[in-house]
Amino acid sequence: MTTSQPEAADAFTPSPGEPLAHQLLATLAQHRMATTAQLHVLLRPDCTRQSVSQQLNTLRRESLVDFAVLPQSYRSRVWYLTPTAARLTRDWPALRGRPPYPITSASAASLKTPHTLTVLRTHLAFVADARRRGDEHGHLDWTPEVFHTIGDGDRVVADAVMHYTVTSGRHGDHRRKLRAFIEVDRTTMSSERLAAKLIEYARLWAYEPPAIGRRRAAGPGWLRWYPVFPRVLFVLTGAGRQALRNRISDLKAMAAQHPLVADFARNVKLGAAVLEDVEEHGAAAQVWVPLAGGDKRPWSEL
Repeated sequence: MTTSQPEAADAFTPSPGEPLAHQLLATLAQHRMATTAQLHVLLRPDCTRQSVSQQLNTLRRESLVDFAVLPQSYRSRVWYLTPTAARLTRDWPALRGRPPYPITSASAASLKTPHTLTVLRTHLAFVADARRRGDEHGHLDWTPEVFHTIGDGDRVVADAVMHYTVTSGRHGDHRRKLRAFIEVDRTTMSSERLAAKLIEYARLWAYEPPAIGRRRAAGPGWLRWYPVFPRVLFVLTGAGRQALRNRISDLKAMAAQHPLVADFARNVKLGAAVLEDVEEHGAAAQVWVPLAGGDKRPWSEL
């Protein structure tokens, strides 16, 4: 008997009914840049990589996309929108409200490439897991570079906000909607600066915008965007195992010792995992360390 899980997985692979060219432009507008291989896995996993490459080359001839060549990669290409395409996609319904960050040259692309592609690599791990499990998490359910005000002229910038729906039940009719702020750490900053990101998220959780005139403040500012505060997931890579374990230990120490962060950790789910473990075992595997203490578990069960 056929179960609902494969149907759900098929439903959340991007529909071939929508033109591939449209999906490629929307994806590059959302994620800033991506390699041919990443676009293939994200948009057309059941088709040949050549079909994606051919469409990208067509869009390049139309001056809508361009590429830079990744160093030491056997001439792998990383694609991005031209300013023309950035203007074209700005008001598409799925992208409305996204601030445009057009990349105007290959040299500009090269400066952003390492971090941007690692953030997208993290997204692909969640996409692959969702397809295996029959959950809902598609190519536009991951919004990079999300800014929120935290008072005193400061703001917190999440590497991405993830929207993910866990489906269960015989017909996939039990649905659990989850959201997460994603922080991708490539070990390019000090461990202390990484742990300090928790203070920024704790400030966002506690921040209440000042009342305007006689109008009362409407509670925490994050309620403007989220029904519940998203969990915070740190994904680490770029160093040896011991160095990554040390960085996770520093995150746990911040969650235990800083008064505001400790209060935050009692109310919001916080976790950290190594990117290679997420890719090897799956995003839903027991690879996430709860920053408030406890054994490793799936990110959805922190």
